[in-house]
Amino acid sequence: MTESVSAEVPVSADNRPRHVAIIMDGNNRWAKARRLAGVAGHKAGVNSVRAVVETCAREGVEVLTLFAFSSENWRRPKEEVSALMRLFMFALEREVKKLHRNNIRLRIIGDRSAFSPTLQDRMAQAEELTRHNTLMTLVIAANYGGQWDITQATRQVAAKVQAGVLTPSDITDATLQAHLSISDLPMPDLMIRTAGEQRVSNFMLWHLAYTELYFSDIYWPDFREPQMLEALRAYAGRQRRFGQTDDQIQSRRAQQ
Repeated sequence: MTESVSAEVPVSADNRPRHVAIIMDGNNRWAKARRLAGVAGHKAGVNSVRAVVETCAREGVEVLTLFAFSSENWRRPKEEVSALMRLFMFALEREVKKLHRNNIRLRIIGDRSAFSPTLQDRMAQAEELTRHNTLMTLVIAANYGGQWDITQATRQVAAKVQAGVLTPSDITDATLQAHLSISDLPMPDLMIRTAGEQRVSNFMLWHLAYTELYFSDIYWPDFREPQMLEALRAYAGRQRRFGQTDDQIQSRRAQQ
């Protein structure tokens, strides 16, 4: 479903997503359309991050997860990857202070071992600074892949079986889920992808099992408050079934 067919339903506490996840796509194409270097699109995208974080916090979203750098993005040109690392460092130095002032907690998920020791230290410092904030949790997925997340969870469970803490028959969906990167947070209710692409690109594969998907044609640097509010309204107009029929859902609502 794309933004052009969203329902104009007011967003309220009853139909607001607790957790929004976003694949921020289109930075390079935005820059190319303006005959700029690709890094210019990533820099412009920081302004969209700021706008979307502010909008979600104001609208009462509990968790916002942003796909900043995938495990596949290392394949991009070396100059672009280096620029992205510098931009990430800059954001950790400047934007985290704003998050802290606004009572927003920062979490970073993904395999940090590929990042420089300096960048890893900045990540840890940023998380520590904001760890007690309560307004909203901002999750940044960096060097993250859904397959990696499931694999690392499986290794942890396998180690417990090997140690005799678990038996194979003890392993359930809940067991594996408890070892995923953000097992303590609610599952995403809404996943947004910008720039017209309609795929999940190895993002939160386990988590997106029952997530509502929303695709926007807008390039990420142009995705700001109006577009975020439109996505929230589109979600508010959805009926989430979780495998049930419409009649079952209506019956459950009538009993509430």
